[in-house]
Amino acid sequence: MALTHRAILAIALPVMVSNVSTPLIGIVDTAVVGRIPDPAYIGAVAVGALIFSFVFWAFGFLRMGTTGLTAQALGANDHPEILASLGRALLLAAVAGIALVALQWPIREVAFRLLAASNQVEALAAAYFDIRVWAAPATLANYALLGWFIGLGRTDIGLVLQLVLNISNMVLDALFVLGLGWDVRGVAAGTVIAEFIAVTVGLYVAIRHARRFGHLKLDVAAWIHPDKIRRTIAVNRDIMIRSLALIFVFVWFMSRGAAAGDVILAANAVLMQFTSVSAFFLDGLAFAAEALVGRAIGAAHRAGLVEAIRMTTAWAVATALVIVFVLLAGGPVFIDALTVDPEARAAARTFLPWAALAPILGVWAFQLDGVFIGATRSVEMRNAMLLSTGIFLLAWWLLAPFGNHGLWAALWVNYIARTLSLGAFLPRLVRGLEA
Repeated sequence: MALTHRAILAIALPVMVSNVSTPLIGIVDTAVVGRIPDPAYIGAVAVGALIFSFVFWAFGFLRMGTTGLTAQALGANDHPEILASLGRALLLAAVAGIALVALQWPIREVAFRLLAASNQVEALAAAYFDIRVWAAPATLANYALLGWFIGLGRTDIGLVLQLVLNISNMVLDALFVLGLGWDVRGVAAGTVIAEFIAVTVGLYVAIRHARRFGHLKLDVAAWIHPDKIRRTIAVNRDIMIRSLALIFVFVWFMSRGAAAGDVILAANAVLMQFTSVSAFFLDGLAFAAEALVGRAIGAAHRAGLVEAIRMTTAWAVATALVIVFVLLAGGPVFIDALTVDPEARAAARTFLPWAALAPILGVWAFQLDGVFIGATRSVEMRNAMLLSTGIFLLAWWLLAPFGNHGLWAALWVNYIARTLSLGAFLPRLVRGLEA
């Protein structure tokens, strides 16, 4: 059956809605603590959240790898492997989550040595970290569950689970901070509780949904089959390295902003909320590419692969253009909604064009990520990201005399490098699939 625009949107739109609610957590967090007339509170939440972005996103393979492996099993009509892919991901999530909780002290110490924030920001961010780290097992399990449902093309279920997580998170954050006055500690506590609510609901839904693939049983032997484990580890290892390199770019970006002072840190934190919203919109089409490319790979259907790449990318570029227009037109209003500090507002307006135009540069990289995740071509993803990170650092060094403008320009260079380096591998991927 030929791929249709309706089929793409059926996958992409629920992901967009659920993804948009994810950065809304950061927006609500920023807006809530932004009611406190001190930019250090916004900076603290930004720094604390950035640390967990680095820690948790390093395990983003639990979402991305599960999506690709599940979609390929679905394309091959291998029902036992569909169930086993979720089982392996949940086992990895449990082990990794417990390890993160056990290693929280060295993680915290290393993180704050790398980030050059002021003493006040660091103290507040440490209080945030000490609470939120306890969400690790639930957070990683939610990654695995989301990846499984996306791989099945059931993004409607993924939407429900993400809304459960994100709405409960926002409500609890507002209750704890505005209602009980817990400042950044309330933001962290709300996140922890919301993650455990979401994973409870997600496991229940997954068990019910798994019955459609046959008799439901805990076939641990299939989960830990040596060949399958080796493939899973290989894919996830390379995606993890790729994710660490990507997150390093954003850690470096925020740390250089922090070194420039609390006002620049707060301004960049506000603008990064815009880029987060943009990325999560665009990821809707990238996730559609993951699912559709994975199915085509599993079915060894080259024409389906090419059509999936072409159609999802066309929708993604159109979406990016709309986002750019909205950010350029409404950016000042959005900035004022996120912070009441006059200096942070003025600085954010100065650097707004960099954030507003980023989506049209980043969309190509996001789509290529989706293609290669669906194809589980993790080696190419790893190599392209490592190269792009090196190019980013070189660009930052060359542009450092231009201050925060140079920092944003280096981020643009990173988007372009990701597109060119990963795009160079695309023809080989297509040629390698049978017609």
